[in-house]
Order: sequence, then C-alpha cells, then structure tokens
Amino acid sequence: MKSIFITGASTGLGRATVQLFHQKGWNVIATMRRPEEEKELAALENVTLLPMDVTNPAQVTETVQQAITLGVDVVFNNAGYGLMGPVEAMTSEQIERQLNTNLFGVLRVSQAFVPYFRERRSGLFITTTSMGGLFGFPFGSIYHATKFALEGWSESFSFEMGLFNVGVKTVAPGGIATDFGGRSIDSASLPAYDEDMKKLWALFDVEKFSTPEQIAAVVYEAATDGKDQVRYVAGEDAKILYERRLEVGSEAFRREMRSNILGI
Repeated sequence: MKSIFITGASTGLGRATVQLFHQKGWNVIATMRRPEEEKELAALENVTLLPMDVTNPAQVTETVQQAITLGVDVVFNNAGYGLMGPVEAMTSEQIERQLNTNLFGVLRVSQAFVPYFRERRSGLFITTTSMGGLFGFPFGSIYHATKFALEGWSESFSFEMGLFNVGVKTVAPGGIATDFGGRSIDSASLPAYDEDMKKLWALFDVEKFSTPEQIAAVVYEAATDGKDQVRYVAGEDAKILYERRLEVGSEAFRREMRSNILGI
C-alpha cells in the first residue's frame, strides 16, 4: 500500500486530497497545525494526523522523521495562502509571513525528505503552485513571487532528483471554491488603489471556480500516471488563460490582462 504525506491538510484542497487518496486505498499522513482539533479525518482508517507548521523548522524536521518511520512514497506540498494588495500597503511582517509559508515552507519540507528518497531511489514531490505561478494578476505581486519561485524551483529540482529516480511535479490550479476570502487570504489596502482593487475582485466568480475535489483529482493523476511531466495546469479557468498566454505570447497577454482588468 502506497503512502502520501500532505501539508495543509485541514481544509480545502489539502483536506479533499486526504479524502481522495484514502478512498483510493492509500495510507495518508495528514499534517496540520492543530491536529488535535480534527475529528473527521482522525476517524478514517489508514489516515495518520501529525502536527506541523511549515514555518517552524524544528517541527518540520521532527514530523518528517516521524513520517519516514511510517514510510512515504509521495510528498504533497500544499500548505499556503494568498496575500493580496498593493506592495506599498503591505507590512514587512506580511511579506515575510507570505514568503515563509508559501516558499520557505515548501523548501524546508522537501529538503527534509530528500535524503530518504535519494537513498531509496524512488519517490515523488508534488507542490501546489497556482495559475499565479504561470502569469500575474494585479495586486498579487508577493503571492506571485512565491508561486513563480516554486515553479522555477520545481523545474530545476526535477533535474537533480531525476539522478535518483525521484519525480518532481507541480499542480497549478485556478480558482478553488473553498474558504475564498477567508482564512486562505490575507490582504493589504490603501485608498489610492481601492477602486482598482474593486475592479479585480469583481472579476472573480466563485461559482465558476473548481471544487477542491476536482483539483484533488489532478493531484491523484500526477501521483499515479507515471509521466515524466513537471507541470499540471488544473481547472478550466487556469487552462483557458494559460493557453491564451501561450497563443499570443507573454507581453501581448500582459497587455490584455491590464486592459481587461484595470481598463488601461
């Protein structure tokens, strides 16, 4: 029976991925900051809950070592959130927290697993990036910085891990209809940008977003298809926009985005 290690498993995509892999007969090691509060997942057979805050290096090391004793075939780096707003309005603490969670958290967890996978000469890393790791929207520059970084890191990391038969993949979703605007979003604002921020938010139609279960299915595909493929674009909105960017080129696409969103 194969085993997957999942970060950010308490809500949204992480939770849906726990449930899907459990249904498919996998052992699941689900990590979250407060596992003692989770009752539903704890009741599932072959699901182990472990505490982990990806911004806590000592806890990452301890939890990964505990997971390794149970056996791990796939690591799914999913913990993360969005920081939205103009850079001018963001505090240094907000910026540091975004980088620490979305980027450094993934690096910490992955680095901790590398010796284990390398010695086994097998394993797979999958990281949730975003369509925001493939192109940018207004007022998401720090968030995009983390997701672009993860896409570039994953591509490069795939070469060195390939030396030891270890895979590296990303799943880049569009909008996911879960907890939108709640705990998964941090924001900053300044009156000079408020009207343009409203234009951006008006474009988001949560009813057209993918469900967590739809994106979890792409994670399962990436984990089981055996393909030598790094990027999996997930969700119809992400696919349409990404295909348009490839069709017209990055600069023309950027101008289209600027005009369609901000009217400039």
